[in-house]
Parts: sequence; structure tokens; C-alpha cells
Amino acid sequence: MSALDPVQVFRVEAGELLEQIETGLLDLLNDLSNKSQIDTVFRGLHTLKGSGAMFGFDMLVAFTHHCETAFDRVRRGEVPATSALVSAVLEARDHMRALVDDPAGNHRATGERLLAMLSNAVSGEIVGIPAPSAPLPSGCVAGGEASYRLVFRLPANAMANGTNPIGLLNELRELGTASITADLSLVPPLDQLEPDQLYIGWQADLTTEGPRQAIDDVFIFIIDDMELEVTEVAKTAPDAAAPVGEPAGAGADDEPAERAVQAVDGAKATENVRVPAERLDELMDRVGELVIAQSRLSQLASSSTDTPLRAISEDIERLSNELRDTMMVLRMVPVTQLFGRFRRLIHDLARETGKVIDLVTEGESTEVDKTVIERLADPLVHLVRNSVDHGLEPPADRRALGKQEAGRITLSAQQAGGEVIITIKDDGRGIDRDKVRAKAEANGLAQPGEMLGDQDLLQLIFQPGFSTAAAITNLSGRGVGMDVVKRSVEALRGTIEVQSQSGKGSTISLRIPLTLAIIDGLLVRVGTGHYVIPLSSVEECLELTLDEDLRSRGRSFISLRDSLVPFVRLREIFNTGTQPELHQKVVVVSTGTERVGLVVDQIIGDHQTVIKSMSWLHRGIESFSGATILGDGNLALILDVAHLVTLGQQEEARLRAVI
Repeated sequence: MSALDPVQVFRVEAGELLEQIETGLLDLLNDLSNKSQIDTVFRGLHTLKGSGAMFGFDMLVAFTHHCETAFDRVRRGEVPATSALVSAVLEARDHMRALVDDPAGNHRATGERLLAMLSNAVSGEIVGIPAPSAPLPSGCVAGGEASYRLVFRLPANAMANGTNPIGLLNELRELGTASITADLSLVPPLDQLEPDQLYIGWQADLTTEGPRQAIDDVFIFIIDDMELEVTEVAKTAPDAAAPVGEPAGAGADDEPAERAVQAVDGAKATENVRVPAERLDELMDRVGELVIAQSRLSQLASSSTDTPLRAISEDIERLSNELRDTMMVLRMVPVTQLFGRFRRLIHDLARETGKVIDLVTEGESTEVDKTVIERLADPLVHLVRNSVDHGLEPPADRRALGKQEAGRITLSAQQAGGEVIITIKDDGRGIDRDKVRAKAEANGLAQPGEMLGDQDLLQLIFQPGFSTAAAITNLSGRGVGMDVVKRSVEALRGTIEVQSQSGKGSTISLRIPLTLAIIDGLLVRVGTGHYVIPLSSVEECLELTLDEDLRSRGRSFISLRDSLVPFVRLREIFNTGTQPELHQKVVVVSTGTERVGLVVDQIIGDHQTVIKSMSWLHRGIESFSGATILGDGNLALILDVAHLVTLGQQEEARLRAVI
């Protein structure tokens, strides 16, 4: 495998820093006096500027410096944190993203506009701000100096992680007058020395006019992982002498001149390894191939009387199952990574629409395959924007209706078997069914007077070009979005359910498989072909005798606990050219509220399915969502349950019309 491009590594790290900055800014909006969040934003900006300088992103460094300076003034108490400042830095954060992605682009005009916003937000020029008259931070006397003794040791892996100790020592010297000596006591003999480890510690005697906080800022990148002890040893002010009998620098509280200021424990931090997503995908493919090979070995061993072979087969099966489970865990990420993106979206939508919006998230720790997370981002953006525009009323209308002025959008996730259910809920006006029906009739999606079930009517909003918006806005009205949502969810082998109550709000639920790589399936035979039905969609299995099949011709319903369930004959859909067997089986599958029976010739049993994508020649065949390789080397197609349920519903509608 080729080495990673250092610039690309920086871009990945910069993306994480920008997310950290955005999260800190949005948290700060909830409490503008939160010192911890102010420090978090400042550290993110400081780290981004320092990392950008290391990799030559000069425009990013110059622009970020102004934002860092603004937040430095805030944390020093020179200016207050305001919503205007947070909004300005949020927009500046987007500009930083552009400078990371395209450093050679023409960003000058945008940068100047944002710096003007930033300057207005802090009520003064960002560069060259005169020294404040407010009290200086502890550890610094106006117009005077303070002396400190620093004893510090960087993490052993500091250089391997890109930290330059010489650069840190030079930064200390820039603070004032510094005398630095090295501590070589832990340097091992040459034959035991690891070249990528750092064994040297340092002692520095520093005299500076700067604040005590400036020392911590030197080590801001690694301060949580290093050993650092700072002791203030002297402090003097110009033209001021200590009273007789008192040591220089002693205050009214008679504290000793020498006192410990800070000690940071050198506890070992949890180490993480950054792995590109494509390498995880490649490893997943190899694990999938191993599962298939193991299945073939198990089938071979089961038909053999060779005891050692069967024992080895059992060991490999156990190990491959453990490796598969471990691999699945590596691919799983919490949905908080997905939900976290919507805080910024809600903030921007509130400013754009003038609505007051509260975002509530639930079940953020629910874990889903990373591929599912990536593919769900855009559909959820459409759904959230739609809920804000169509669902939530303006503040004045909500007050007139006796509601809270702030509308609520709730994003929740929960695991249900092999699926995750992601719900988008609003407490707005609900879906106007009369408008939906009128628009459907105008578009030819429904006939005047045609009887439609409530769910059928609500599902019309996912038809291409469908929109009930009275006017085109930046959010909606162009008839683009909801059909894209449905296609995206179905491509994930998922389903969408809609519930709505007039005046109370709407709830849209997405049922998505936890993983797209390996699924538990039910292996069946239709004619001479083998097929896999995702086990998460299977409700139960029934027997359909040949006599019952012949009697049901023309109506295709089975009675299941006082309800009629339509069924489809897969033999006819797949044109197998074979005759029905004496004892056929009906596999009842569902996609949420809808059920249909699939008539097969034989149910073979459970099958761990490694999903392979269909070739480009076969992707237009709607009855299948993928393929897998069986233990004997033969191919089995994976059924697209959502499509087959739709066929069953169409058959049911046709038969009911005849009846």
C-alpha cells in the first residue's frame, strides 16, 4: 500500500478540527458565558493555524489568525462573546473549509467580507489592538515582569506524531528571556535507543512580561499528554519596591514568593490509529471472501468422514466468525456523527426563515455501518429542511395557536433487530391531506374520487416533482428532494413510513439495515435457482399445498389470523419454466406496515450472506438488490423485498378492483 500524502492527512485532520470548532461555537450559543467552550473554540483555531503553517497553507493561516485573535480577546475578558461573533466565526469556519480544500482559489472577496463581519462583532479592529486597560490575567503585573521555572517532558511519541521540540523551545524564548537546559537522565544506552522515541526532558528559567496563560499556549497541542510543572519564582513591577521586611513580589496575602502554579499528570493517553475508509472497505471485502471460503470448507467437511478435517473446519469457522464480528464492529459508528451535522443546519435555517427552532437528538449512541451513515446524510438534510419549511409555523402563528414560540425538530435513532429506525419529528402544522390530494389529482397521480388509504395518500409526497409549496423558496417548492429521499433509502434496502396529525406535527421514520456488507438471510429455492431473503424482513413461513395454490388462482390471497395477505409466485416473476412442487412454502415478508407472501418451492435455511453488488448490466433488474456466493460456489441472488412488496400491493389493488 502506498504511503499517505501528508497534505491529504492534514486535510483530514483539518476537517476534524473544523467540526470541533463548529460544535464548540454551537454549544457556546446556548451559554455565551461558558469559559470552557470559549477555550475549546480558541484551541481549535490555534491548532488549525499551527497545523496549516506546517503544511504551507498560508492563506488559511493568515485568515484563521484573525478569528483566533478575536477569541483570544474574548477569553481574556476584553470583549464579550455574542451571538453576532458566533455567527461571524461560523461563516468564517466555512471559509476556512474552502481554504483547506482549494488553497489556490480566488477567496479574497469572501475573506474581506467575513473579516469585516468579525471586526464589527468584536467592536474593533482585529489586528493591532491596543493593550486593554482592564485588569491583566493572574501572573502578570501591568508594565512589569514575572519569572517562572518550567520543568517539562514531552510524550515519548511526540516526534512521531509531528511535534517539533526545537520549535517549542524557540516559542518559549520568544516570550522573553529564557535559559534552557536539557535533562538527559532517561536517555538509554545506544543499543536500547528507539529512534522515534523522545527521551529528553527540559528545565527552563523564563522571565516574561506576558501573561501566565502564554506558557500553556506554547504547549497547547500536547498539554494533555505531557508532564509540565510551572513555578513562579519572582515578580517585579517598575518603580515599585517591596515593603521593608517583605520579599520582592509578596502580595497583601503574604503568600511565599515561590509557589507551585500548575502540575499536569503524565498519564498515558488512549492511542488511536487513523485508517483511510477505503482500506476498511478493502479489508471488509477480504473478510467476506474468507466467510465464503469457510462456508465451502464447512460444506466439504460435513460430507467427509475425515475427523481431523472436520475439526480444522470447525476451528476455521469459529475464527472466521470472530474476525467477521470484529470487522463489523470496526465499521460501526455512532449516529451522533450524523446528527451532529444538523445543529449547524438548524442554526442556518432559523436565521434564514426567521423561525425559532429547537433541535432535540435522541439515541445518539446507536451504531450503524459507516456506509449507511454516509449515504443517509443527504436524505436527512432534505427531510429536516422540509420539516422546517412545510412543518413548523412562524413564531407569531405558533403563539396564536397556543404553542410554544420555538418549534421543535426531533432526530432520534434506535436499533430494532437487524435494523436501525431513524425518525424525524416536528411539532408543526402537520401534512394537509386535502392539499396533497389536490396536487396529486392535478399531477395525474390520483383520479378524482379514487379511494386512497391514508398511508397511500401520504406516500404521494415522495413522487417526483411533487410539492405543495405555494411559492419557490431556497428551501422548497421546486419539486426536488423527497423523491430523491425515497430512492436513496430504497437503495439502502430501507423503507419510509409517514405519520401526521393536523395541528400536531409529522413523523417520518426510516428503517435501514444496520450494515450493507454482511446480512443474515433465509436461503430459498425457486425452480432450480437459489435466492436469499433478508432475514430482518421475514415475519413467518407457511405451507401452501398444490391444491390450495390451484384454488387460489385468480385471487392470490392467504388468510393469516383473520386478515388477508396478498402473495406473489416467484416462479412466475422469474419465469423459471418449472412446474410447482407438491408442497410449496409462503414466506411472509414486511416493510413496516405492508406485508406480502412470497411463494417458493423450498426453504433451505438460514444463511450468512456476504453481499456483492450487481454488475452494471444487471443493476436495472428491480427484483434483486445484490448477489452472494454459496458454499458450493454457486450464485444466489438477494431479493429486493421493498420492490416485491410493491408488486404484492399492486396485485392486491388489482384483485380488489375486480372483486
